Amino acid sequence: MFTLDWKVIAPDVAHLRELAKRVREIAESDLNKERIRRWYAHDENRGERPLILTETDGGIKMVLPDYVPKCTEPWAQAQEWGLIGALMHHEVIKDDSPIEPWINCGWEISRSGYGVETHATQPTTNGTRGAYHIDAVMTDLERDFEQLRPATFSVNRESSLAIKAQLEEVYDGILSVRMRGNPWWTMGLTWTAILYIGLEGLMLYMYDQPEALHRFMKFLSDENLRFLDWMEAEGLLNLNNENDYCGSGSRGYTRRLPGPDFDGQVRTQHMWTLLESQETVGVGPDLYEEFIFPYENAIARRFGSVYYGCCEPVNTRWHVLEQMAGLKRVSVSPWCDENFMAEACGTQYVYSRKPNPALVSTERFDEAVIRADLRKTIAVTKAHRCSTEIVMKDVHTLSGEANRLTRWVQIAREEITKVYG
Repeated sequence: MFTLDWKVIAPDVAHLRELAKRVREIAESDLNKERIRRWYAHDENRGERPLILTETDGGIKMVLPDYVPKCTEPWAQAQEWGLIGALMHHEVIKDDSPIEPWINCGWEISRSGYGVETHATQPTTNGTRGAYHIDAVMTDLERDFEQLRPATFSVNRESSLAIKAQLEEVYDGILSVRMRGNPWWTMGLTWTAILYIGLEGLMLYMYDQPEALHRFMKFLSDENLRFLDWMEAEGLLNLNNENDYCGSGSRGYTRRLPGPDFDGQVRTQHMWTLLESQETVGVGPDLYEEFIFPYENAIARRFGSVYYGCCEPVNTRWHVLEQMAGLKRVSVSPWCDENFMAEACGTQYVYSRKPNPALVSTERFDEAVIRADLRKTIAVTKAHRCSTEIVMKDVHTLSGEANRLTRWVQIAREEITKVYG
């Protein structure tokens, strides 16, 4: 019998239950129910007023700098931060993040590398984020490809189910506990490729060793597909069609999924996935179409719906991307041509706008500049009847001003109201 190595103490449990009661109350509120209704309408491209989301990559302490966790055990603190994060978005930031009356936990899944150890060089940053250099470990792709080995996969079912059982006991009568979430953020391929051959290698091999690069990209694509096959066979995939992190900052609410063929066994065709190729921002559309798109599209064809993009300016390769299987939402980064993408998305694809995080991160918080940025997005998307979400993400600092995200949301709502009433 597997025994979970968690120390469960009464004060921790009591505090988590009090937080859970607040979450449950909000989940049942009319405001939250209306938000969820709007998310479903948003996915159906009804062109209602834009939805607003924020992400705090710098942690909850950016917005709640004085918050001190009350739980003492590590597992309980992790739960506390999750609950406080949900409450923070509703009570402090006040964006359109919904709250649902459940706690999610996932399978403990491990996936190995491909038999070649990757390496990066990073200067000392005193514990903060900083630059680093990917050291290419495959310096001649034609020669070194033979070093690659298929990945291995494993799952610790006993530990996963023990965690679920423990959380069910903690939240009994307040929040349900579900196996939810999947062990990847993106199914994109280029970041993985760069870990092995470097960014320069990825671009130069398009000219110097094109056949070898095609072979390498197909290997990576096939490995992702094999991983998906394994998860399907093991019954480890979970739906992500509700308040699930979807794509690059969106929410998964949709009535399209899991679809009429769903029999209780989750398969990839019942799910969302994210595909992107941020690292090829310096690659022209023809080379992207030849070396990246076919291998990511092979993955897209496995899924029910696709969110494409993160930081790359997708307008330069839109004539390629619009051919992607299952495409439903598109990331419109700070470097995109907004007018072009609003017309391209129209009422067919959700327009997922990412304003430049420098607007809230640099020393000066310039409300006039923020308003001008929002007005442009709202105007061009309204003109083309887009379903629009505005996601302030990749925020690593607020320059010590904890209220900036709250104020940015207030400004966004004001500018939206001017146009939508």
